[in-house]
Amino acid sequence: MEYLVVDDQIHLDQMRLSFASIIFETIDRDRHYLRKWLPFVDQTRKIEDTEHFVKHLMKIRKESGDEVYTIWYKGEFAGLIGFKDSDNVNRKTEIGYWLAENMQGKGIMIRCVKKLTDFAFRNLDCNRVQIKVAVGNVKSAAIPRKLGFLLEGIERSGEFHTNKFLDLEIYSFLKTEWIEQLINEK
Repeated sequence: MEYLVVDDQIHLDQMRLSFASIIFETIDRDRHYLRKWLPFVDQTRKIEDTEHFVKHLMKIRKESGDEVYTIWYKGEFAGLIGFKDSDNVNRKTEIGYWLAENMQGKGIMIRCVKKLTDFAFRNLDCNRVQIKVAVGNVKSAAIPRKLGFLLEGIERSGEFHTNKFLDLEIYSFLKTEWIEQLINEK
């Protein structure tokens, strides 16, 4: 899907090379803020690094179907969200995301994660959606918790970041839980 409407303030656009400049500018501007939890920030030094990243994502999309989207809030670039490490045989995927510093606290990411979770269950025939969050990243962990994801446990030393390994909290949501939640919302 090239374009997803989240609500009247937010839409998601499929990753394209033309977005590399705005992505790089945001990372560069928010470098200090983003680097606390995002391991790729230190390797993103010039626009060419972001162009290489976007080309890599586009190649992965062709090979695995994993889709990454730019997030737009009231017409302004806000961050990225997408599916990663999808396993079609076992009908599961992971959602990864980040937001620019000036976009924090607006409820943007919770709405985007909800939209992609719904999309995974409705359109991709997934049975399981998971989110991994570095232990201590309280803001990011609040998103799956608010949406009803279950904390399954800790992936020890799951991510290498700034010369050390970080433990990751693993949250999951199953299709049966999603259906139950939809029924209860009615």
